[in-house]
Amino acid sequence: MRDGTFLHFRSAGASLALDCTGSGLPRVVHWGEDLGELSPATLAAVVRAGRPQIATNNVDVVVPLAVLPEHSAGWQGTPGLTGHRAGADFSTAFAVTSIEQHGQAVEVTAEDVGAGLELRLEIELTDAGLVRQRATVTNQAEADAAPFALSGVLLTLPVPERATELLDMTGRHLRERSPQRHVFTIGTHLRENRRGRTGTDAVTVHVAGEPGFGFRSGEVWGLHVAWSGNHRSLAERTINGVGLLGGGELLLAGEVVLGAGESYVSPWVYGSYGRTGLDELAGRFHGHLRARPGHPRSPRPVTLNVWEAVYFDHDLGKLTRLADLAAGIGTERFVLDDGWFRGRRDDHAGLGDWYVDETVWPDGLNPLVDHVRGLGMEFGLWVEPEMVNPNSDLAREHPEWILATGDRMPPESRHQQVLDLGHPEAYAYILERLDAIVSEYALTYLKWDHNRDLVEAGHSPTGRAGVRAQTLAVYRLLDELRSRHPRLEIESCSSGGGRIDLEILERTDRVWTSDCIDALERQQIQRWTGLLLPPELLGCHVGAHAAHTTGRVHTLGFRAGTALFGHFGMEWDLTQATEEDLAALTGWIERYKDLRPLLHGGTVVTGDHPDPALWVRGVVAPDRSRAVYTLAQVATSVQSPPGRVALPGLDPAAEYRVSPLAPGDEVRGPASDRLAWWTDGGVTLPGRVLGSIGVRAPSQHPERLVLLSVERV
Repeated sequence: MRDGTFLHFRSAGASLALDCTGSGLPRVVHWGEDLGELSPATLAAVVRAGRPQIATNNVDVVVPLAVLPEHSAGWQGTPGLTGHRAGADFSTAFAVTSIEQHGQAVEVTAEDVGAGLELRLEIELTDAGLVRQRATVTNQAEADAAPFALSGVLLTLPVPERATELLDMTGRHLRERSPQRHVFTIGTHLRENRRGRTGTDAVTVHVAGEPGFGFRSGEVWGLHVAWSGNHRSLAERTINGVGLLGGGELLLAGEVVLGAGESYVSPWVYGSYGRTGLDELAGRFHGHLRARPGHPRSPRPVTLNVWEAVYFDHDLGKLTRLADLAAGIGTERFVLDDGWFRGRRDDHAGLGDWYVDETVWPDGLNPLVDHVRGLGMEFGLWVEPEMVNPNSDLAREHPEWILATGDRMPPESRHQQVLDLGHPEAYAYILERLDAIVSEYALTYLKWDHNRDLVEAGHSPTGRAGVRAQTLAVYRLLDELRSRHPRLEIESCSSGGGRIDLEILERTDRVWTSDCIDALERQQIQRWTGLLLPPELLGCHVGAHAAHTTGRVHTLGFRAGTALFGHFGMEWDLTQATEEDLAALTGWIERYKDLRPLLHGGTVVTGDHPDPALWVRGVVAPDRSRAVYTLAQVATSVQSPPGRVALPGLDPAAEYRVSPLAPGDEVRGPASDRLAWWTDGGVTLPGRVLGSIGVRAPSQHPERLVLLSVERV
């Protein structure tokens, strides 16, 4: 298929229309609400109807916004491809040579003969209504020509003039994915990540929308860069009225130099649209992930991770006691965290020496593994394969395996450096060690940590920048390990939530959402991580009464109810729990197991409640026959008693019974002072009423929550 082509893809209430006429790169005619069936003639008319006048003192042609914008076409915003060949060929002018459509996807090939470059674009609308695109750049110059030094590839999607507000994320260790909003003004709002991993301060999803958009209202467009290394994301509006979202990998100087015949493949860049707010935008990401062949299908097991129970003090008696208590309350997976390998008595030493420490485990891990499995639980293990302590046998024997510039070491972080997995021997060593450990103990789960940013990450001895090579090597390592051990599940943990993106999720089965399991902090962290990931991929654990990272004290109900809306587990020294604690925790685990199919297969909904102190969140079954909601009092309210809360996402025409759900049914005050519908065991109302008028919320103390069960009658 070639000249004169308009393409229109439709899926799940979204449309993507492309103008592929002429020799220039494809232009997006429309990305957003489903336009219905449109003929090529109608699409051509849409283009004509939107053709702007030529502005004074500008180029004398209409400047198109291609999916990869080019200065040669008159575009004066951020260019789509940057690089040079010994100072020349800095501005490309690609001409399309072929267009191949495959269902809801198109592959466009173009050449810049003068620059000696070929560009291949892959653009797709997924079944969930996500747009995704990536680019491959190939150096086609003769062998004796100078190589092409590529410095960046940026893929874009347009957003309309009415999208005048931006939302993105920032954060830090222990407070990831903190939202920030601002006006989408003329200029470029650029977010660059140079941490060598996705980052605790990653933008996650860059959203443009109508002013005041919320979870259930306002039209929104969002972009995500699926890459686990350095990346950039931008929102740009020009003086000519063009608005766009764009993203791609952030390449360090000299990181990609293409010799004759060599290619660079960009990350996938995803776009998600919501006609009625952020829930719809998030739902497309969730639907896409759930449709993957490798998405976790088995029930997400209740997990006990023992880090906050024992830290580095590995004592078989204490650990077997923990396992006994865990099994007794319904735990299904037991994970031994940091401290099991040679020399690892604190965080100053041992990383890289991936052998079981004989001084702590004279019989290996078998006594604990056998005990755990004898109780009917899976056994998992913590590793941090990409890091190395300078105080380790590995670092002393192979200092050349550390990422460095060649003449100095980067500053340490957490007493560690980064192992250069782009070095073939270092890669082979780590693969052999992980393979051996997984094989020896028949592991079904690895908690894969990554506890520092990459600083001055260069390959020794040349010192050439190595973040891209490191990222690709990690992908190869994960792929190879999973190939050898198909039953192995892997958690992406990176100082908590520092490596959360759609490309690492192609190789892992859940993320550790944050090292902070303070339930109040987790309410926000989990809410905004959910903009990208569904609940079953979010590691959400119940901690001790006093939070390890903040010192806050919360009730068990608030801690467990917060963890319920994810992949549930515990991070708690159960030997210090009271009998009452254990009995209550057993009840929460039983409730999680009952709700697990709903929580991990339903549609996530978030209420735009006017009181910022009361957060409404729920999961509705795909057929809308059942739902569960949490009403979380995250602060004191100005108003008392609380007002009504709407329960979004239900079938307007159906009747539903709404009732308190134990064990999350405890509220403030004696029973005689409680709401009538609460003490009567529920109320029956149409879905239309529940979604608009709602029900009166019960009074709660701050930092408490209640659960509501909703069943169609």
